[in-house]
Order: sequence, then C-alpha cells, then structure tokens
Amino acid sequence: MEILKRSLILVPMCLLVVNVHAQSNAVLQKAFHNSYTDELNKNYTAAINDISPYYTDNSYEINIRLGWLHYLNQNYNASKNYYQKAVTLKPSSIEAKFGFVKPLSFLQNWDKVLEQYMAILKIDPQNTQASYWAGIIYYNRKQYDVSSRLFKMVATLYPYDYDGNHMLGWSLLMDGKKDEAKGYFEKALIIKPGDDSSVDGLSKCK
Repeated sequence: MEILKRSLILVPMCLLVVNVHAQSNAVLQKAFHNSYTDELNKNYTAAINDISPYYTDNSYEINIRLGWLHYLNQNYNASKNYYQKAVTLKPSSIEAKFGFVKPLSFLQNWDKVLEQYMAILKIDPQNTQASYWAGIIYYNRKQYDVSSRLFKMVATLYPYDYDGNHMLGWSLLMDGKKDEAKGYFEKALIIKPGDDSSVDGLSKCK
C-alpha cells in the first residue's frame, strides 16, 4: 500500500516536469524563430538579443547560433568564444569546426584554423573542403609535400574540379615535380580553358 501511495505522488510530479520542459521548449522555439526573422532582415544585434536571455553553457544549439550571429555582426572574438564552446560540447561536430574557422580566419589565427581542418579530417578523412583549405595553408607555408597530398585527395575524389587540379599542379611544381605537375595543369585548362594561373604553371613545367 505504501508503494502505491508513493507511485500516486510520483506520477503528478513527473507530469509537472514534462509540462515545464514542454513550456520551456516552446519559449525557446519562439526565441529562435524571432532570431531567424531578425537575421533575415540583417538585424543581427536583435537576432542575438532574441536568444541571449536563454543562454546556458551546456546548450550546443545556442552556442553555435550565437557564434554565427556574432560572426555576421563582425564581433569575431565573441564569435570565436561561442564556437569554441560548441566544439567543446560536441567534439565530433564537423559543422561546429567549420563555423569556428570563420572567426579564426578573420582574426588570422592560422594555426587554430589548420587545427580545425585537421581535426575534421580525422573525423572525415575524405572531407574535400577541409582538405583543400588545409592544403592552401600548407602551400602558403611552403610545405609542398603535405599540400600535394591534400590536393591530390581533392583531385582524386573530384577529377573534374578545377581548384583541386590547379593547386595540385602548383604544389607539385613547387616541389620540383614538373612532369607530374604538367598533367594537372593540362586537366585544369580543360576544365577552365585559358586560365592565366594554369597557363603560367604549365609554361613553367617546360
């Protein structure tokens, strides 16, 4: 009988918790709806203010949303901090890492940018966007052996991609592999005939 009494007490309490959660979720949905509307109207400060009152450290959705809105509002340090929290909350999230790259790029924190791209490639080794931009950073650092490997992955998965073939040609050329580079410049010129950069690269292969 005592167990039955306890059960009768617990049922209303559980229903109350569910009801409170549903109300809270409905309020948050409305806040996000208002935020999307303000973003569409390019009123980024208002879009931020719509959801800021509901901020909690452990909410991935709020952190990634605020990271994006502060980025649009050109507050790159704030954007960086929110995206960092989103990455910490969901370490396997590729979307959070790509978001994090945006403010980091404006702040010219290239070591951190590269760190995000390489973390993405650990999760998704065939992610061509991360591979291409990591390749660009390594190319600018004159680490042509690494950039060649990254660009080759892009060109292998997307043989008709101009950017992958073009940058692979330049990486191989700068690494002293003229014969190999020539073929990629020729492919790039089929995809984008007359391209000045590929024409220049091809001429340097002779």
